[in-house]
Formats: sequence, structure tokens, C-alpha cells
Amino acid sequence: MNRKKVSIAVPASVVSDTPHLREKTAKVGLIGRAAAIFGIEEIIVYRDLPEVNQKAEVDLITTLLRYMDTPQYLRKRIFKLRPELRYAGILPPLRTPHHPLGKKASDLKVGEYREGITLAKTRNGILVDVGVEKPVLVPDVRLSPGERVTVKIVSINKQIVAEVVDLEEVPCYWGYKVTVWEESFGSLAKSRNFDLKIATSRYGAIFTEIKDKIAEKWEKARTVLVGFGAPAAGLYEIVSREGFNLEDVVDFVVNTIPGQQTETVRTEEALIASLAVFNCFLGL
Repeated sequence: MNRKKVSIAVPASVVSDTPHLREKTAKVGLIGRAAAIFGIEEIIVYRDLPEVNQKAEVDLITTLLRYMDTPQYLRKRIFKLRPELRYAGILPPLRTPHHPLGKKASDLKVGEYREGITLAKTRNGILVDVGVEKPVLVPDVRLSPGERVTVKIVSINKQIVAEVVDLEEVPCYWGYKVTVWEESFGSLAKSRNFDLKIATSRYGAIFTEIKDKIAEKWEKARTVLVGFGAPAAGLYEIVSREGFNLEDVVDFVVNTIPGQQTETVRTEEALIASLAVFNCFLGL
């Protein structure tokens, strides 16, 4: 799949301004939906308050996002009962290609891709649950039970046969991965090798004034990082805590909501607004 790989970075304190777990869950649901709508490949959760232990926030955000990205038919096998998932029922479905609605073996088609989990070995290979009433056979003895795999249906007979494929082979959007960055945004931008790094801020340049410069670099980039600030502090402040200047660690600081009439824009709101602008003018 020859796509531009866009990563978004959100702070661990994104859920800090909502006290109840139900509202925190709803907020993370908006982030996951926005990522899926615009085909984001990776969601990076960074620790934006170095003096605070943010483990609980990181665990909550990553668990909910990974739960959302997992097809419904695999969730019970992969996720045990956890307090973070108490209100998982309010999370919106992604309805992406890797979350198919077909639940019967008769719904499967040769060439179709599915997410699955390996069940048990047989003398002919390993059985894989792909969300239909009977497992498919993958003739690969190197796999062990309990592994999550992406498979392609290769034949449909009495025994449905599939093969494990690399995600790069899948010709459509196949969800996002969730990464934890143990430091703050400045070190993320400096340490990971992105072709293009964009920070969003109300104090940045208005997007329409620099869109041609961004588009020039966007066209050539294979990997893109788009960073977002926290409810109580924007990226300028977050990065300054690390001793960095935001303009020195990214290629562009951009304001995608000029003339905002609210005192603040929530992270999940900035996420949707910014990705919509980038999608229209640059093409995600």
C-alpha cells in the first residue's frame, strides 16, 4: 500500500480536563474516530508533564485507542476485563475496512483481507479466528496460538484457507497503531526521523498564508508528524519546558483555526479541524 504515513502526536493530559471516566472515554473515542476518518497510520501519546506521573492517563488512552482499532470479533480474545474499559460501550465504531460486518463464512471472498488471532495448531497448519463461525486454516507452522495476524483469503472450499500477509500488502487503510513516547513532544520531533514535522498552535502562521510552502514539502514526504498541544498548555509551552524552541524542532508551526472565538480549542477539536484542512488542501 503506497500511502503517505501520517502520525499524530497527542499529549497524555488530553483527558485531564474531564474528571469522569465516561467523559474521558468519549474524548478518546473522538480522537480514534478522527484518526480513522483521515487515514492516520499512527497515534503517538507523549508525556507532556515531566514532573507528573502520567502512567494512568497513558494507560487509559492507549488501551481505549487499541480497543477501538481491534475488530469487534477479536476484542474478547485480546482484552480482558480492565477498569479502563468500563465505558467502552460508548466508543464509536470505526467502520474501517478492517472492521468487516460479515459474520458468516459464506460472506468471505477470495482475495479478502481479515484481521485474525491464531487458535490452535494442526498437522496442516494453524487455525485462525477471522470473525466467522468457523476458523480458517493458515498453512504456516511457524505461528503460535494467541498471535494477532493479518490474513488474505486464498481459497474457499470445505476448509477455508488463508495466508498471513504484511500490512504493506493491504491495498486499503487498515487502521492505526498506537505508540507511547516516554518523553515530551520536543524530544519526539528531534529524535524520530520524520520527513516533515508540523506543530499546530493558535500562535502559528495562518495555514492559508504558508500552505504552498507546506505543500512543497508535503509532496516529497513519506512520513509526516502532526503535533497537538494539551488542554492547559499549547506546544510552545510544552516544548519550552524541555528547553527547546518549537520553531527549532519542527518545520512549520501552523494555525488551522484562525479567528477562533473561544478562549481555547480542545485537543480533539483541533485534531478534527486540522486534519480536515490538511485533507482538503494537501490530501491525506
